Amino acid sequence: MDRDWAEKNKEIQKLLSKEATFNEAVQKLIEFREELFQQITWIVEGYPDEAFYQMPFAGAKGYHSKTLAYSIWHIFRIEDIVAHEMIAEDEQILFRNAYLDATGSPIITTGNELEGEDIAGFSKKLNVKELYIYAKAVKESSDKILLQLQYKDLKRKFSEEIKQKLTESKCVSEDENAFWLIDYWCGKDIKGLIQMPFSRHWIMHIEAMRRIKNKLCMIARKGVDPVAICGLSCNHCFLGEWCGGCRTEYNTCSFATCSEGRICPNVKCCNEKNIDGCYECSEIETCEKGFYVPSNDGANAAKAQSLYIREHGKKEFLKIQTRLHEKYEFEKVQEILGQDYKEGLKILERE
Repeated sequence: MDRDWAEKNKEIQKLLSKEATFNEAVQKLIEFREELFQQITWIVEGYPDEAFYQMPFAGAKGYHSKTLAYSIWHIFRIEDIVAHEMIAEDEQILFRNAYLDATGSPIITTGNELEGEDIAGFSKKLNVKELYIYAKAVKESSDKILLQLQYKDLKRKFSEEIKQKLTESKCVSEDENAFWLIDYWCGKDIKGLIQMPFSRHWIMHIEAMRRIKNKLCMIARKGVDPVAICGLSCNHCFLGEWCGGCRTEYNTCSFATCSEGRICPNVKCCNEKNIDGCYECSEIETCEKGFYVPSNDGANAAKAQSLYIREHGKKEFLKIQTRLHEKYEFEKVQEILGQDYKEGLKILERE
C-alpha cells in the first residue's frame, strides 16, 4: 500500500474511533477520497479508450490483473450498493439517474464474478466518460451520507431484512466469487463499512490502476523516440510513469490535456509544417506557442533544449540530459536551464 495513503488512512481510522474527533475524521476522509479520486480523473482525462480494456497483467494474482474500466466500475458499484441499500436505505445512484444505460454496462453487479477475458470484454462495452460521471455521482452522494452520520451511528448493525434485500436486488452475483460479499458487508457495522468500501477498498484498487497505467505507458513508449516534439526528454521527465509522450496515444503532458482535442499546440504546429519537432523550425527563437508561451515557467528550458538538439542532435542531447539528471532532480534541471534560453543553451553546451 502507498505509504502516504496508508498513513492518512491510519490517522482517519484512529480519529474515527473517538466521539470527540469523529467530525474531524469524516472531514479528513472526504478530503482523502477527493485526493484519491483525482487519480481516477487524471487517468480518465489522460488515456485513450483502448487503455481501459487492456490487461497488461492478465493472469497475475492481485487487483492489477483487471482493467482500468473494471476497477472504476467495481469500486463504485460496491460503494453505491453499500451506501444506499444498506446505510441510507434508498435507491442506488445507478438506477436513480439511469446510469446503467448511459455507461452501456451489461451487468448491474459488482463484477466479482468476472474472470480473465470476460473482464476485458465487459470493459470494452463500457462508455468510460459516462462511467466516470457515474463514479463521481456515487462519490459525491456517499460524501453527503458521511456528513449526515453521527458518532452513535457507527455501531449500527444490519438486519436479516437488509441481507434479504441485498440478495433480492441481484446487485451481487450468486457466483461463489461474489455472493460472499453480502455476508461480509452484513457482518460489519457502519464503522466497518467506512473502513473498507469507503476508504481502504479505494486505496487497493486505485493503486492497482496506477500499476496498470504505468505498464501501459511503458508498453506505449517502447521503441518510440524519447525526445518530445517541444524538445523535452521523455526519458527524464517527472511525468515518466504517467505519460507515454506526445508521440503516442498515451500523452498526458499538460499542454495536451488542456488543449482542444487533447493536441498540444507544438505538436499541432509541427504536424502542419511536416517537421519532426520544434528544433527543426526556423521560428523557434521567437515562438510563443504551447510550451513556449511566456507565462509557462518551463518555456525557456524547453526552448534551450530544442536549440541544443538543432545544433548537436538528439543523441548528444539525451547524453547531456542523463549527465544533468545524475546531479539534479528534473525540476532543478528545468530551473537551471530556464532562467534565459540563451544561457540555458550555453549551460547545455558546457556540460
